[in-house]
This record gives sequence, structure tokens and C-alpha cells, in this order.
Amino acid sequence: MRPNEITEILNRPISRELLARDLTRLAYVAEDGTPRTVPIGFTWNGSQIVMCTSTNAPKLPALRHNPAVALTIDTEVHPPRILLIRGRAELDVVEGIPQEYLQMNGTYEMTPEQRINWEAEVRSLYESMVRIVVTPTWAKLIDFETTLPSAVEEMIRRRAQRQGS
Repeated sequence: MRPNEITEILNRPISRELLARDLTRLAYVAEDGTPRTVPIGFTWNGSQIVMCTSTNAPKLPALRHNPAVALTIDTEVHPPRILLIRGRAELDVVEGIPQEYLQMNGTYEMTPEQRINWEAEVRSLYESMVRIVVTPTWAKLIDFETTLPSAVEEMIRRRAQRQGS
């Protein structure tokens, strides 16, 4: 997929809404060769998905071995809106708490007092964190109005051919 095609998809209004959400599902291949999918908080910086995790997270050795990842950001309503992204994970160890971690957790509903307590707890727990940065190399938006899964698009084409349309 060409970069301009990826940019066009990610700049669509529905994609922008999805990229402003709190959670993505990160899919990767574990060290034992089996697939894994984990929900993880993220932020979109305009060109990359940034996720943060603890330095002892089990996913880190797997991502170092095989950095190919897939992300799903979706809604819980019908029809669903789904943004699929593929890329490679780059890992950066950061002393302290990355600013992105504080940003991505800023959309949860907390009172100001809860936020202060949460941030104090985070700062006391983590000496460092790992930023998982994914630059999209492929993207697809499925909204079931203007875009569909490719298999459904193919079935619609076949039906039209059968019906002589």
C-alpha cells in the first residue's frame, strides 16, 4: 500500500474518530509462534500509533523477535466502525512515564482528585516504560456504509454477475 493511500484512509472523518479512542487491540506473534491479541491504550500523534507498557511485559521479547503487528480499533455499536492497521513495532525504553501514557489515559472519566491519585500511583510504580511505536504500512476502514470487508465486497460482485447486472 502506498503512503498516500494510507494517509487518505487515516484522514477520513470516521478514521479520525476511531484514532481518538482509548483502546486498540494489538495482535502479534508470541515467542512460541502462536498468535496473541491484547487490548492496550494508545494515542495517535498524526503519523504513528503510540502505546506504552511495562518493561517486563511478556509481549516485548516477542515484538523484538518479530516486530510485525496488526491493530484493530473499533466501536461497540451496530453497524460497527472498524479501523485496521498493520505496521512494525519500534520499541523505545523511556525513563519515567512517557507523556503519551499520561495522554492516552486522560480520556477515562476521572474526577480531578482521582486523576491526581492515579498519576501518583503510576509514578511510584514505574521507574521506566517502553513506548511501542507503530507507523502504519497498511490501513483499511470498514464502516458498512461506504466500505465493507473485502470478502463481502467480493460476494456482492459475484451476486451482481450472477444476476447479470
